[in-house]
Amino acid sequence: MVKDDMKYTILAVDDDVDILNALEIYLTQEGYKVLRASNGLEALEVAGNNDVHLVLLDIMMPKMDGIQAAVRIRDRSNVPIVFLSAKAEDTDRILGLNMGADDYITKPFNPVELMARVRATLRRYARLGGIPAGNVGSLDGSSDGANGTRGVDAASSAATGAVKAGESDQSLTNTQSIYQTGDLVLDDVQKLVTLADVEVKLTALEYNILKLLISHMGQVFNATQIYESVWNEPAFEVSKTVSVHVRRIREKIEVNPKEPQYLKMMYGLGYKVVRKQ
Repeated sequence: MVKDDMKYTILAVDDDVDILNALEIYLTQEGYKVLRASNGLEALEVAGNNDVHLVLLDIMMPKMDGIQAAVRIRDRSNVPIVFLSAKAEDTDRILGLNMGADDYITKPFNPVELMARVRATLRRYARLGGIPAGNVGSLDGSSDGANGTRGVDAASSAATGAVKAGESDQSLTNTQSIYQTGDLVLDDVQKLVTLADVEVKLTALEYNILKLLISHMGQVFNATQIYESVWNEPAFEVSKTVSVHVRRIREKIEVNPKEPQYLKMMYGLGYKVVRKQ
C-alpha cells in the first residue's frame, strides 16, 4: 500500500457508475486518492484543476470519448494514461496506444491485474521524475531492486558521465547518465531529452525505451527484450505494442520519421539507435 506521507492521485473516468464505484473501492483500499469523472469533458476539467499522477480512462463515453480526451490530455501533460475498454481487438489496442496511452486493459478486468498495472505504470512515471521516486517501492511493498528489475533501468541511473557516438558500451550494467548521438542527447540525471538543444517531450514509456536503446548504441533489441526491460513484466505477443511506442518516439526525435536517422528498425531482428557524429 502507499505510504501515508505520499498519496498518489488517480483520476478514474467512466460513464458506468458501477464501474466507477468499483474502481474507487479497489484504488482506495490500496491507499490511492481517487478523483472521478463520467465523461471526457469532465476528465479534462478535473485533470486541469488537480495534480493527477495517473488516469484510468474509458473509451466509449458521452459528450467526449476517451480517445479525444487522451489526445487533449497528452497535448498538455505526460501523465500516464491507461485505457479501460470492452473493445479487445488488436486494432482497438493499437489505436489507444497511438493516441498516447501507456497501457490498455480490457473489460471485464481482474482487480489484481488492474492494481499490478497501476503500480507498474506509476513506477515508470516516477523513474522519469513525474512523481517523487523515494516512495515508489512502497506501491507494492518493495523497491525496484528487490523486485529484480530486468534490463538496464535499475543499473544505469546512478553515476555521471557521457557516452557519445563512436564510444561503444554494450554492457547491460553501464553506469553512464548522459548519452549523445548527433544532435540527440538523453540526460538521465535530469530525465531530459533534447534534439539540437530543443527539449523533446516523451512519456515515461517512450523515455525508457529510448534510454535502453541509446545507452546501448548500435546494439539491436527485439520487441521481447524491449518489453521485458521497460515494462518489467513477461512479454507475450508484444511486437505491435512496442512498434507503436517506437513510432511515437520517431515522430518526436526524427526530422523525417519515415526515413529515421537515429532510431532504426532492423527488419526481422529489432530496433537500435545508431551512432552519428
